Amino acid sequence: MNAYLFLDLVVAGLVTGGLYAVVALGLNLQYGLMRIMNIAHGEFLMLGAYFTYTLVKVTGMSPLWFIPPMMVVLFLLGLVLHRLVFRRLAATSPNAEAMEARSLIVGFGLMFIAQNVAQLIWGGGMSGQPYLDEPVKFGEVTVAANRLLVLVVVAAASLALVLVLKRTLLGKAVRGMLQAPLGAMLVGIDTRVLHPACFGLGLALAGLAGGLLSMVYELTPSMGEPYTISALIVITLGGLGNIPGAIAGAVLLGLVETFGMYFTSPSLKTLISYGVLVGVLLARPKGLFAR
Repeated sequence: MNAYLFLDLVVAGLVTGGLYAVVALGLNLQYGLMRIMNIAHGEFLMLGAYFTYTLVKVTGMSPLWFIPPMMVVLFLLGLVLHRLVFRRLAATSPNAEAMEARSLIVGFGLMFIAQNVAQLIWGGGMSGQPYLDEPVKFGEVTVAANRLLVLVVVAAASLALVLVLKRTLLGKAVRGMLQAPLGAMLVGIDTRVLHPACFGLGLALAGLAGGLLSMVYELTPSMGEPYTISALIVITLGGLGNIPGAIAGAVLLGLVETFGMYFTSPSLKTLISYGVLVGVLLARPKGLFAR
């Protein structure tokens, strides 16, 4: 393998890992804070991708104009879903284990509803409209401009979330709930506000990833499922509730998948991902980056 091919694979792995990071950060907030096993998380990525694609196709404008308002819509949808569904589940669940099991069942229902709605609106075939797919050269290395844009946006979003969690009062409240839920409630952190806000933020982050994906890949109603699985693997790698660990785990998984597919076969991507998961569970059950 020459140096140029190596750099090309690194860029591809970073792009994949960056998308995994954005999706996993949202799911980590939902599961780490509220024990909501939102197996439909990837479906909101899919909806974000389709909404962005549709608006671009209708208006002919850049998808970057539509991603922020689409994130706001998904955030508001998250507030509504939490209020109507998950808050009631939490109120009637006797313990965290029951909440996980019940939210998992509800998540499957939401997943099938979202997929069928998408199929009714957009059809079951592939659709897509690549944006900025012109090649950009760095010496002998050629990278598509849209992949570079995705890499920059996901890096900025991940950094922004880390800074918010570390530097703001809201972030300190979230970290307190992630690390010591009972202690955080005892010092007066209002979960009635924090929980729905974090659930909505999780959906907004999934929508961000979907909007970025619509610029690079073709879309299908079932495209969200693999990203939910990858997000769960990333959370396992990084450690539950560990935001920096989730980012590091996402980058690691993206690189391992990219190099693994190059040296073996693209059809073995799922096997490679699950191999990483099983290895981490056996070696470090609390995650590679757990404190």
